[in-house]
Amino acid sequence: MKTKLAAAVIFLFFTAGFCRADQTKVDTVERLDSSAKTLHEIITAPDKGIPREVFEGAKCVAVVPSMIKGGFILGGKHGRGVSTCRLPNGAWSTPAFFTISGGSWGAQIGVEDVQLVLMVMNDEGMRHLLKDKFQVGGEASAAAGPVGRHASAGVDWKLETQMLTYSRAHGLFAGLDLEGSWIERDKDSTLAFYPRDYTSTQLLTGKVTPPSEARPFLAEVRRARMVSREKNGY
Repeated sequence: MKTKLAAAVIFLFFTAGFCRADQTKVDTVERLDSSAKTLHEIITAPDKGIPREVFEGAKCVAVVPSMIKGGFILGGKHGRGVSTCRLPNGAWSTPAFFTISGGSWGAQIGVEDVQLVLMVMNDEGMRHLLKDKFQVGGEASAAAGPVGRHASAGVDWKLETQMLTYSRAHGLFAGLDLEGSWIERDKDSTLAFYPRDYTSTQLLTGKVTPPSEARPFLAEVRRARMVSREKNGY
C-alpha cells in the first residue's frame, strides 16, 4: 500500500509541471523550431527514418519534440506538439498545437526524453486530429511505423492503421506504446501563438493563413517530403 501511495505521489508530481497554463509566444515559436529539427533528424536518419511511401501517403504530420516519460511502478508521459495537414491544393495547413499525455502501470522506473512523429495516414485518422480530444487505442488506431528505404510490402500499414508512430530516445529509434494516451487541443499555446482561439478544424483545414513564425516549420515539412524522395532514389 505504501509503495502504491509513493508511486502515485511521484506520478502526480511528475505530471504537475506540465499542466501550467503559462505558454508564451516565445514558447510556441521555440516548439515549432524544435519540431522542425526533430522531423529533419528522423527523416534523414541513415537506413532508418520514414519511408517515402509513408510520407507520400500521409494526410497529416504531428511532431512532439520532447515527450517526457517517467515513473516508479506507476508511470506517465506528457508532451506538447504541433501538427499540420495536407490541403486539397497540395500545401500544408497552418500548425495546430496539441498535448499528449497518459499513464501506465507496470515494471518501470526512471525518466526519459522521447522525440515523437505521428504520421496520420487516412481520413479517419485526420478526423480524430480535428477533434478537441481523442484517445489513442480507444478511438484512433496507432502502430509503430515501418522504417528504412521502403515500407515493407508485408506490413499492413496501408490498410487500417490510422496513425503510424516514429520515436527516438537518445538519438536512437525506440519503440513507444501510445495505447491509452490522450491527444488534446492545446488551447493555451493556441492563444499564445494566434490572435484568437482557433479550433483544430479551422487551423488544419486551411481556414487560417500561416503566420510568418510558422513558415520555417512548414518549409521543413515540405523539405522532409523531398528528402524522403531523394533518400529513396526518386
